[in-house]
Amino acid sequence: MRVDSILSSISRYAYLSPSEIELFISVLEKKTVRKKDFLIRTGEICRHDYFVNEGCLKICYANDKGIECVTKFAIEDWWAIEIESFLNMTPSFFYYQAVEDTELLSISKTNHYLLIDRIPAYQKFTMERWQHGFIALQNRFIQSNSFTAEEKYDRFKQKYPGLDQRISLRLTASYLGITPEFLSVLRKRQVSALS
Repeated sequence: MRVDSILSSISRYAYLSPSEIELFISVLEKKTVRKKDFLIRTGEICRHDYFVNEGCLKICYANDKGIECVTKFAIEDWWAIEIESFLNMTPSFFYYQAVEDTELLSISKTNHYLLIDRIPAYQKFTMERWQHGFIALQNRFIQSNSFTAEEKYDRFKQKYPGLDQRISLRLTASYLGITPEFLSVLRKRQVSALS
């Protein structure tokens, strides 16, 4: 089980001693989700906090017309959690589906609280991560309501470097809130500007 990336993620916010690292690694579970399979379905309870070692997940919901709306992606070195469902044990509004074969490391809710109890630095890391997630959500809201399509696409490429080459035009367009046809025009325009 590869743990370098997840330990690096934690070290950005908190220091773990060798014994704390050992305890942390001991509670990790490896999970593989094949392309198009679901990690969490709408209506299920999120019982784990996930870290993406390799691959890509899309986090979505279906609107009132049944159209898939992509809210975010979880790529390598990103964490993925349906936080309301995880904390309150309520059915998830969103679904998490693999866009590529995806290798995850997961921490159960029981082990999450064990780590918080036994490793104070892990609690600091969790709070920092969730705060950054909240800020990212606010920025996403501002972006989707205030930016032009071209600005949204530029921000997408900054946030998810290279992802637009790995996923379909349809998924990128759904995330941006535009049609695939308009995204195709944007891409051509940007390529022409670079020529």
